Amino acid sequence: MDGSILERMALAPDPTEVRRGTLDELSRLGVRLPPPQYPLIWDPGDRVAIRPRRELACRAAILTVLLAVHDRLPRRSAMRWLRDAQLLDRVTRREWRFIAGRLGDPALVDLQRDALHGLVWVLGLADDLDPLLPRSDRLDVLLPDPWADPAAFPAWLTRLPPPRRDPAEAAALLDLYCCLDWAYQEGERHGDPTPGPVPPVAIGARRWALEWAVVLRGPYHDDPPNWDDVDLSV
Repeated sequence: MDGSILERMALAPDPTEVRRGTLDELSRLGVRLPPPQYPLIWDPGDRVAIRPRRELACRAAILTVLLAVHDRLPRRSAMRWLRDAQLLDRVTRREWRFIAGRLGDPALVDLQRDALHGLVWVLGLADDLDPLLPRSDRLDVLLPDPWADPAAFPAWLTRLPPPRRDPAEAAALLDLYCCLDWAYQEGERHGDPTPGPVPPVAIGARRWALEWAVVLRGPYHDDPPNWDDVDLSV
């Protein structure tokens, strides 16, 4: 694990209290509650941090380029943008296959829009990640433009607000979205209506971003996963 993350880690909030707040929110939304044995995301005494701002920003920029290719940005332009922005070494194999050869499911790529919205929230560029609200319609304004000169990317990095997300706040939101992901999938299986316009797959994509961005450390946590290795099976 990056030493700088270890240095910034703080004691995670009481997971039982966080889960009580999550269950209250699920009840307010009118969705199914997970069973009592549904696991907590962390244990008492674990520590929590948020990935470094530059790492978050680079990941957001890569997803922006990936989605631009989905929206017909020429592949050569996308590859050149990533090269000139010095982001090629951060692109995952799955992303590169789509960017370089349009190999992969475009529908799955399109889901990354809600993951990107989650990253924008962690970066402090969006005010909330309300499960009842669709993703921000200002992502193209808030994020670097892959259709433009990649030289603008470093300038965008310098304009980012200073880190302002409390790791405890991000961890609590992660707990909410893990339980929401379960509730929405269960509801979909049983034919329940969703409480708002955000579909279950978008809830899962937002959870993906939070699972990657929030770093937890304790006896039962592995090292932080790569983007493509985030586990949403629980």
